[in-house]
Amino acid sequence: MRLSEILAIDNIIPELKAKDKKGVLGELAEVIANYDANIDKGLLVKVLIEREHLGSTGIGDGVAIPHGKLSSVKQPIVSFGRSKKGLDFDSMDGQPAFLFFLLLAPENSSGVHLQVLTKIARILKSSTFRRALMQVESREEIYQTIIQTDGDA
Repeated sequence: MRLSEILAIDNIIPELKAKDKKGVLGELAEVIANYDANIDKGLLVKVLIEREHLGSTGIGDGVAIPHGKLSSVKQPIVSFGRSKKGLDFDSMDGQPAFLFFLLLAPENSSGVHLQVLTKIARILKSSTFRRALMQVESREEIYQTIIQTDGDA
């Protein structure tokens, strides 16, 4: 599955306003709820926070991939946000997170959920890709950087 199939340009936040983990989850959930009227933002945030209690989705290298599942979702949906200042996300390496990919998947979709998580984690291993995401300015440039990198992977 290509990220272009599950990441809408309107689901990209070039500069998050949030100052903490809960705020990031709220902003990322809001764009998904605006994208799909079947998704309840409050319920999504609750699911994401419950997932964070199991262990932080801050994977290190300035990256976090919060994720969760909802029964109202028919196919995976991704939102992306960036914090140029960075913020504490309880990351594994103890460093601030700057790049956030939120993955929302259907409740009974373990295979697809893991496939998309793996794809996102794989492209984020590239320091060149992470640097490019920090340097581009507009929502459109961020989208093109993500889609192009996904196509190359």
